[in-house]
Amino acid sequence: MGENMKKVLILGGGFAGIEAAIYLRKNDFDVTLISDRDYLYVYPTSIWIPTGDSSFEENCISLKLLQKAHGFNLIIDHVQSIKSAENKVYCKNKTYDYEYLVVAIGSHKMKHKGIKNTLTICGEPTESIKIKDTIDALIEKGSGKIAMGFGGNPKDQSNVRGGPTFEVLFNLHNKLKNLGIRDNFELTFFAPMEKPGARMGPQALKMMDVIYKKLDIKHQTGKKIVKFKDNGILFEDDIFIESDFTMFIAAGDGHKVFEDSDLPLNEAGFIKINDYCEVDGVKNVFAIGDCVALDGPKWRAKQGHIAEVMAKNTAFNINAKESGDDERKGYSNHLNILCIMDTGDGAAFVYRSDKRGVMIPMPVVGHWMKKGWGWYYKNSKLGKIPRIPGL
Repeated sequence: MGENMKKVLILGGGFAGIEAAIYLRKNDFDVTLISDRDYLYVYPTSIWIPTGDSSFEENCISLKLLQKAHGFNLIIDHVQSIKSAENKVYCKNKTYDYEYLVVAIGSHKMKHKGIKNTLTICGEPTESIKIKDTIDALIEKGSGKIAMGFGGNPKDQSNVRGGPTFEVLFNLHNKLKNLGIRDNFELTFFAPMEKPGARMGPQALKMMDVIYKKLDIKHQTGKKIVKFKDNGILFEDDIFIESDFTMFIAAGDGHKVFEDSDLPLNEAGFIKINDYCEVDGVKNVFAIGDCVALDGPKWRAKQGHIAEVMAKNTAFNINAKESGDDERKGYSNHLNILCIMDTGDGAAFVYRSDKRGVMIPMPVVGHWMKKGWGWYYKNSKLGKIPRIPGL
């Protein structure tokens, strides 16, 4: 490591933060990563934990192993505030300074009345275990009513997690069917928006309706959520859905750390950046992943692959700046929706861009493709196998 290389401080040990650390180290920067967890949680494959098709441990990658593979410094601490005017980050245990800062600490979730009566697959990782335990208890009982849904943020529509809701719901249907007890369970999908999933494109929206009917999944959409209760969900117009268990993925909201920081925010509390992931009006500070105010088309969505593009571009842009190179790389021309929506016995390939939106069924093979991606992601991140360009 060159003595004159700049020190880069990265906040966050998720998809964006780890990718930034890997690529900054490739350019020989002195990189320190701060995370409040000692593992990287692979959210896209955690959808199998509730049905027992994957263990919690299988979805975690030790940050110490990633540190060993890529040579960055690792600190486990809780970020409390960011003071860019001072070039300092205040954490629970210590204060850190930096020459370049990359903020990748994700987002918090919208607060709904009665949210304590729900569990989520896209929040604190250990909640996935609680979801499994709750589902197992209902299976042991032999019957039940289960509702799964997601919400939106009217101030910023980009940080909505709809896909995992569908995946857990469809995997649960498949599990109950294999156990021969599907007819004993009432499954309901819900969302406050009129056309949930519309950002995937019109073809996907029509196909979702077909899937609901085929799998006998009830759905409640187009009504605001008033309150979550211990026995169900109350919507406006006094619509009530009974539920023995409710899984709900709230839309993303600005991280609470930013409330005591001096970074520019949009009205939803996300960090304002330009196309090169530079924080508006702040020197040598970049922001990537779920914590940013993502510009782009109305259907834009924050996904892992977009976070990683931002991370790679940030590493490139920091290196270019230090090298005196005027070239910069932006994220906007990489915006698309790309995922394999798993059902347990198959999957659907979903793609959306400005030019088109498609949803292609992939019976059987789609499930194993997503399983294979999970294996590839973990082993390539740890440097055990070569990385495929673009993946």
